[in-house]
Amino acid sequence: MSRIPESTIHEIRNRGDIVALVSRYVELKQAGRNWKGLCPFHNEKTPSFNVNPDRQIFHCFGCQEGGDVIAFLMKHDGLSFPEATRTLAGELGIEIPEDRDGSDAGTTAGIFEANRLAQSLYRESLRAPEGKIARNYLVSRGFDGASADEFDIGFAPARWDAVADELRANRVKGDIGVQAGLLAERKSGKGHYDRLRGRLTFPIQDVRGRVIGFGGRALESDQEPKYLNTPESPVFHKRQALYGYPAALEPIRRSGRVILCEGYFDRIAFARAGMGEALATCGTALTAEHAAQVRRRAREVVLVFDGDSAGQQATEKALTVLLPHGLRVRAAQIPGGADPDDYLNKEGEDALRRLVDDAPDALELSIRNAMRQGVASPDQKADVVAHVAPLIASVSDAVSRDEYVRRLAMAIDASTSAVGAIVRDAARGRTPTPQVDQETLGLVRERRDAPEERQLRALARMCLQHPALVGDETALTLANILPAGAWKSIILQIIEAANEGLLRPADSESDSRSVDAFLIESRLDEEARLRLREIAIDETPFDSERSEERVLEDLVGWFERRRLEARQRELNQRMRDPNEDQDALLAEKQAQLLERRARLGVGSSGSA
Repeated sequence: MSRIPESTIHEIRNRGDIVALVSRYVELKQAGRNWKGLCPFHNEKTPSFNVNPDRQIFHCFGCQEGGDVIAFLMKHDGLSFPEATRTLAGELGIEIPEDRDGSDAGTTAGIFEANRLAQSLYRESLRAPEGKIARNYLVSRGFDGASADEFDIGFAPARWDAVADELRANRVKGDIGVQAGLLAERKSGKGHYDRLRGRLTFPIQDVRGRVIGFGGRALESDQEPKYLNTPESPVFHKRQALYGYPAALEPIRRSGRVILCEGYFDRIAFARAGMGEALATCGTALTAEHAAQVRRRAREVVLVFDGDSAGQQATEKALTVLLPHGLRVRAAQIPGGADPDDYLNKEGEDALRRLVDDAPDALELSIRNAMRQGVASPDQKADVVAHVAPLIASVSDAVSRDEYVRRLAMAIDASTSAVGAIVRDAARGRTPTPQVDQETLGLVRERRDAPEERQLRALARMCLQHPALVGDETALTLANILPAGAWKSIILQIIEAANEGLLRPADSESDSRSVDAFLIESRLDEEARLRLREIAIDETPFDSERSEERVLEDLVGWFERRRLEARQRELNQRMRDPNEDQDALLAEKQAQLLERRARLGVGSSGSA
């Protein structure tokens, strides 16, 4: 795109009416020669936002934002300087001279006109008798006429020359239609035919509202591919284009986030549910150009991809693109692999909105998914680090990156410094799959392999995965016999959550409450949550020869015996002290022996 002359920029600033522009978004009241209102750039109850019509500037005394008409449009709509300038020029009827730097301004204008004519034809065809198949399809997906109008959905007639004839009738050359991607040349070289035929159409627009391309959805079972976009053109670059502009600009500004999804109907589903900040890629993977656009308009991104393995891979690929731009990324997964549109029609707007609002941190989710392959051995832990380290290395903020390093190390029980070194290597572009052993990662096996540590983990996992087996009586018993420490706190919190109905049995098919819900709602610190996440995904069978009830009894019995043995050692030591009351100690030892005999049948010496 050619450079905008300074003289044209000056003319736009002089002719633009800043009061009229700001009044579109802010309720202004005159205060002397100036106008005042509530600032659109920060939350306030007392107006501190001022507009000066004489100087054609605005200024907020609260957040210190200020500037001219171009600056306001850039800030409010998240536009680049050229985008805001060209938008205002179009509104003011100011022609921007195009420097001849290899681009043809006449061709560009012709392509926009061809796309405008095609969109008008597609909209009319949807309402015409030939559009009945498209209307029936929309009704089957929960759309009515008003919804189709709101999102400018159209229908490309199942004819070879509908658009070609429309362009010819409006004196737009066929070559322009070809460059726009609307037409293709016939093999004979004589004439052109339509690229999109018999398809539902979605106009792809730039931030200024100009149609730059189209997406087409098949309506017949034998149509391939299911989705077909018009090809790239001088105005349509798929690495930059996002479906949903310009309607998403204001919702993005209000919410401070962008919802990124994969398809046209997905984007529309979020908008129908009141989340107009959604955008969709246009037939290509997420790119750095997309990320730069999003970062200019928001700090937070919520990814909504399929919940299967392909969706997880898409999420991780998106992380490598978004994280270097300083974006905070969360990931929402729709239960059962449903599309947002299907989920909206089945569960309703509130359910879809909760899914997005409660979406977990995407990098944390990637760590948990990687750990599902197991973290029992040094090799498994090394695989987790090798998989996640490049993602953590993509985080641009050093403080956040160090925190993810700490969480990953804690989750797999490895050395923070060792994990940090591997992440730094990944950030420097070294091999993303480091070969690490136990010493490299600083793995702490001794504590994990200690009998008490193993039994505590097993007991916590049993309570978490089989909440129906534990109750207040179990909690009271364990409170008296478990050794003090993090695991004791975790186990008692799990039992409390189970008694409150916050946990489901391991074989429950209900999605209404999950282990993750408990992790979020519990009062445990971050270290305890990470421990919980690890045992929550551990599906190792406890014992094929013992029931869950017997395993729980044996675990409780193991700790009861440990407590009695510890008490006996303490008592023996005290009996060697001549200053102690030996008669009282002897009576206490006798009582301990009776208690031990009474509990001798509780549990076995086997390990869970």
